[in-house]
Amino acid sequence: MTALHDAGELHPAPGAARRNPTRAAPQPDSAAEPARPVVATPDDLDEQTLVVRAQEGDVRAFETLARRHQVALYRLAVRVLGNRADAEDALQDGLLDAWRRIGSFRGEASFSTWLYRIVTNRCLGLLRRTRPAVPVADPTEAGDVVGARSASPERQAELDAGMTALAAALTGLPHDQRVCFVLRELEGLGYAEIAEITGARETTVRGRIHRARKALAEVMRPWR
Repeated sequence: MTALHDAGELHPAPGAARRNPTRAAPQPDSAAEPARPVVATPDDLDEQTLVVRAQEGDVRAFETLARRHQVALYRLAVRVLGNRADAEDALQDGLLDAWRRIGSFRGEASFSTWLYRIVTNRCLGLLRRTRPAVPVADPTEAGDVVGARSASPERQAELDAGMTALAAALTGLPHDQRVCFVLRELEGLGYAEIAEITGARETTVRGRIHRARKALAEVMRPWR
């Protein structure tokens, strides 16, 4: 029995490779997490999509729209009203109006034009109710001059004085002329868009701008 037992034992042949019976073949990792889909944030979305979402009640979508336009809207308000405090009020009230009325936006004009109109109306309302404001003296808010930053100190002082005079002269214009002039000459908008914003005919807009230019030309004569 002992001999049979010894003979029956299996021994590897000389030179044969040893196998590890406990070592399993590698298997794919079935526990690995599947790839997660990329979720777009409001900042990644185009304006049209944001408008639709805002109309559905998405506050974050509207806040994103407001952030994209608030710098231009604030600049417009400062230039029309002549001071920062009133401009901040007009901007905040205008954006609140826009949120309340977002459902009425039909896309007949661009969304920026629609916002400009709301904030412009807020500015006009403030102008009718308040006394003339002390104009801002910041040339970048009154309307920058090309090449002003590279001028000599003496020329820079002269340019800054001219911009302060322009800001003061703007506050002396009739409200409708001031708005049209700012939108055309300082914001760079076209006549048709200004007409859409102000609710006036394009010919009326052109007339207002012409009269504003004529009045301001006299004030700005020393700085030509």
